[in-house]
Parts: sequence; C-alpha cells; structure tokens
Amino acid sequence: MTNILMPKATAVWLVDNTSLTFEQIADFCELHPLEVKGIADGEVARDIRGADPIANGQLSRDELDAAEKTATYRMKAQKSRHAELLKPLKKAPRYTPVSRRQDRPDAIAWFIRNHPEVPDSQLSRVLGTTKATIEQVRNRTHWNSANIKPVDPVTLGLSTQLELDAVVRKAADKRAKEAAKRGEVEPEGETLRPASETGVVSESAPEPVYDDEADED
Repeated sequence: MTNILMPKATAVWLVDNTSLTFEQIADFCELHPLEVKGIADGEVARDIRGADPIANGQLSRDELDAAEKTATYRMKAQKSRHAELLKPLKKAPRYTPVSRRQDRPDAIAWFIRNHPEVPDSQLSRVLGTTKATIEQVRNRTHWNSANIKPVDPVTLGLSTQLELDAVVRKAADKRAKEAAKRGEVEPEGETLRPASETGVVSESAPEPVYDDEADED
C-alpha cells in the first residue's frame, strides 16, 4: 500500500463522512483499530482537521463506494500527485571542481590533525570525498602520502567557514553528550595560564625576597 499523507487527519475525515468500519479505516490509514475508535469517540486527534483523501488524490470514489458496500473490502490507496510534490528531494552529492580535487587529501589531513572527533561520514559530506580516501590519508597508505600536508579546507576553497564551523560544533556537542553520559567533564576551551607566564602577580601574593636583602639580615 502507498503511504498516505496525514493518516490521522484522513482517518478523521473518513470517520466523519463515511460508513466505513474502524478496521477498514485503520487498514487504509495504517493505524490501529483502537486508535480509529478513539478518533470516533473524540478521545484521539480531537484538534486535528479532517483531510479528504478523495480531494487530494489518494483515494478514488469507486474504492470508497465499494468499501462502504462490503465491510470486508480493503481500500487501495492511489499514488497522490500531492505526495510526489511533498516528497523530500535527495540532496545531490557535493561537486568539487577538478582543479580542487587534488587538494582534498590536504583538507582531510587538516581535519584528522585538528578535529579528529569529526566522523568520517561528515568529512565525506563536507569535502565531497569517500571514506576510503579518508582512511588512506589517516593510515598514510594514500598514493601521495609523502606530499600531503594539513591545510584548512576553507583556504583550499573546499568548504565555507559556516559549513566548517557547523561540522566542528556538531561533533563537539556529540562528544560532550557522550562524555556527560560517562560522567566525565569536557574542558571548556583553553585553560588559564599561570601568572609566571603572563607576568601578572596577584595583589595578595607576598612581596618577593631578593638574595642581597636576605644577606643584610
């Protein structure tokens, strides 16, 4: 059976406008008969507006008439033109210009060195490469390993800064959630440097004692 749009809304319309049994409606809308009964009793989908499956091209009038005449008849859904229009389009793989394809191993190396938490699936999507190539760069089995050097993919023109930031942020959030589940605490950025490195001495720190002052005591 073709999956229909808005199954509960369709069930609401069929309950209100036809003499079909709960089982017939449940079979057509791919719901449980008790759920359809709940719709009829006003306990389920109370605020959902009914959707006419005939008007949106998912059910023919002949099918509905046949089902109303025979309680054991199971209606067959039609392929709706609306469903085709609303079907999400599969995103095409990223196209990388031929002149830039030789730079992808450098970008992969940059990710491996600076953001090893980013999964290979995300690298494949952002850089338009394959998991096999990523693995070859990581294991230094790539045919051009001797000449591969880490280079920012934004500099190479293989991704935008927004795309790069989004991928890194997503990987960091996932790592933080996993760490929280394990009871670990992820560091929040760079730690503070000691005063000896910054040259700043706390006002509460004692005055230093020099060797020549100690000799005078």
